[in-house]
Amino acid sequence: MFFENNDHLQQGLFDSMSFMHPRIKTNLEKSWAGVFYREVFCKIDESAFKVLYCEDNGRPNTPVNILFSLELIKHLFNYVDEVLVEQYHFNIQVRYALGLRDFAGNPITLRTLYAFRKRICSYTKANPDNDLIFDQFRNLTEHFLAVANIKTTEQRVDSTQVMPNIKRAGRLSVAFDVLEQAVKNCPQDLLPESLKQLLDPNFEKELLYRSKASEAKSKLQTLLDLCSELVELAQKHQPIAELESVQLVKRFLEEQASFDDEKGNWIAKPGKELNSDCLQSAYDPDATFRKKGDKEHIGYVVNISETCNEENPVQLITDFAVEKNNVHDTTLLEERLDTIKETGATELYVDGGYYSEDVINDAQKANIDLRFTNMTGTTPNTDKLSITDFDIEGNEIKACPAGEPSRPCYFNKKSRTLTAHFDIKKCRNCQYYDICPTKKGKKSAIINITTKSLLAAQTRQRLKEERKENTSKRAAIEGTNSAFKRCGADELRVRTLVKCRIVLGLKIIGRNIRQIWRYFTNDIRKSIKERDRSVPNGALIPA
Repeated sequence: MFFENNDHLQQGLFDSMSFMHPRIKTNLEKSWAGVFYREVFCKIDESAFKVLYCEDNGRPNTPVNILFSLELIKHLFNYVDEVLVEQYHFNIQVRYALGLRDFAGNPITLRTLYAFRKRICSYTKANPDNDLIFDQFRNLTEHFLAVANIKTTEQRVDSTQVMPNIKRAGRLSVAFDVLEQAVKNCPQDLLPESLKQLLDPNFEKELLYRSKASEAKSKLQTLLDLCSELVELAQKHQPIAELESVQLVKRFLEEQASFDDEKGNWIAKPGKELNSDCLQSAYDPDATFRKKGDKEHIGYVVNISETCNEENPVQLITDFAVEKNNVHDTTLLEERLDTIKETGATELYVDGGYYSEDVINDAQKANIDLRFTNMTGTTPNTDKLSITDFDIEGNEIKACPAGEPSRPCYFNKKSRTLTAHFDIKKCRNCQYYDICPTKKGKKSAIINITTKSLLAAQTRQRLKEERKENTSKRAAIEGTNSAFKRCGADELRVRTLVKCRIVLGLKIIGRNIRQIWRYFTNDIRKSIKERDRSVPNGALIPA
């Protein structure tokens, strides 16, 4: 049964603060614990978590603001659960941060934390449109923005790869893990001997660790045949077919192999035919594969938006999204533009990975100016004039770079192409004749410009003029990502997309808490010249 926790608002009879030396009490109130209590703990909306509990039955819940704050402290300091519980019971700063003023009551156990996380995870899976963690992030961030007077009109965006708690494995290893997991979950009396051998440790050793590279294909085929056998068995026994682990075997078989009608069995697909959505781990069916530059990644991607106005005392993350890592940056930004707009953004500083015609058009509709630091695609030939040198108004090419007006000019709506003709006789006498991008014919010089190529050329032209400013504004978000990963975001301790979203959301809130702590300790970087690279006195350190 749900009850809100307001006990911290009333001083207790045996409040340990009453017996403290005034100077120690003042230092405690000024420490990270005091800031956390006032600016975080007291601002948590407990009522949002009411949906996790029964309305009219059961004992009172452990206070939600305490449990949620413990989750934030865990990711703020990158504690493991055992250390977190120990800090809760014996660390006066942690207890003060949670509104507790004595050591008399409110004990918790690891099971208490696990049960709370399970409730959040189960609810999030069942209600994907109602993200409790993101709602708390938004509420706390709005408070932080207001209390520190942070301007949000200028923001920078970047994405970074994160890996769940899984191992990098080849096709053979994944095949064995998937099959072994399913066989363990099946009723043993229904399994043939060919499938029971997967439970023998010697079978795994011979298959995975004592095989030559030349035998990999034949051994993968052996596992595919066993997968096929298990799937056929599941078709005869409905309880087996309903097992998630057996459904995972069926998915693996369909993704990794194709059925040969002539031979009557499943044949492994060539590696180049596998897509990035195919199963990467038997223990995390949501993880995907992505190659970014020269690096290969398995897992998820987190996209963050952060303020970057130079007048801000500190910068805060205003929005985030966690998706499978094969979702392109352009898609991530396109889906978040409306939410970022709600935070007050009018200018976004992004790298070339976010460039696309659709993103720019959607940003213009949202009255957001995209400022790029780079661009993807083929670099235009610098020996030729740019199409931006032509006089273009709307969907009409008015004149060439030399000022010569076009003769026939029209716009093809289907292909979205602007076409203009120029007098070839005048073109031959033009100083730009050899470097003009027009195609020279017998009667006229013709230029065809698609709206896509025109937008790209205009963006490149603007980028050339603003590169230094844009790069300077965006550069610091790489540091945010780095600090974010140092708090455990690089290799998460959880699996599946839902759990990763929850944990990353908590870590991002923790990042903002660190920033707002810097604001209250006056650790403000007003300019590059005044930047203090030393560790500030009293900065957040493990409690």
